[in-house]
Amino acid sequence: MDELPTVEDVQYLTNEWTKRNKVPGHVFDVINALPPTSKPMTQFSTGIMAMATESLFQKAYREGVPKDEYWDTTYEDVMNLIAQLPTIAAYIYRRNYQGGDIIPPNPKLDWAANFAHMMGYDSEEVYRLFRLYLFLHADHEGGNVSAHTTHLVSSALSNPFYAYAAGMTGLAGPLHGYANQEVIRWIKGMLEEIGPCGCADDEKKKLRIM
Repeated sequence: MDELPTVEDVQYLTNEWTKRNKVPGHVFDVINALPPTSKPMTQFSTGIMAMATESLFQKAYREGVPKDEYWDTTYEDVMNLIAQLPTIAAYIYRRNYQGGDIIPPNPKLDWAANFAHMMGYDSEEVYRLFRLYLFLHADHEGGNVSAHTTHLVSSALSNPFYAYAAGMTGLAGPLHGYANQEVIRWIKGMLEEIGPCGCADDEKKKLRIM
């Protein structure tokens, strides 16, 4: 508690996620089986569910692993999941919005920068933005819908892939993560109404005053 990670800690985590970031081929097959018109979150949660075939916890549980060893394989699953999520998310983004032109991960980049790279945005400024954005969103504790759902599902000893996919279906709701998209629509509508600098014509100004 109250300790910041060292440079060595960060580098260790970066190396671990780089080693673990290869997504099983069948995950892409499952995503590609969905219509291109499928919502990105539909594809994302489906892809995460498809990753459950690789769950080390699920395999260990079926083989009768003792309760005091549940943590070990759960940790491995979570590390693999985190490592592979950017590849899946970027794949879906490129599939939906960039004509399916897929960009492979760059082993020389860190986790957040690699996400930007695979989406097709390569500049140090964007890398820094992604690092900051993902850092700010990393600690959600348990209060919101997706974090609470993930905790709830995992409490039944569902493997981390199932639990995280459940959390993503909660995130897709318009009163949770989907609200971000609603805000973007509102901003676009506002820009159409008042212009990019807030300089609407005189008639619109009069209507707003009234």
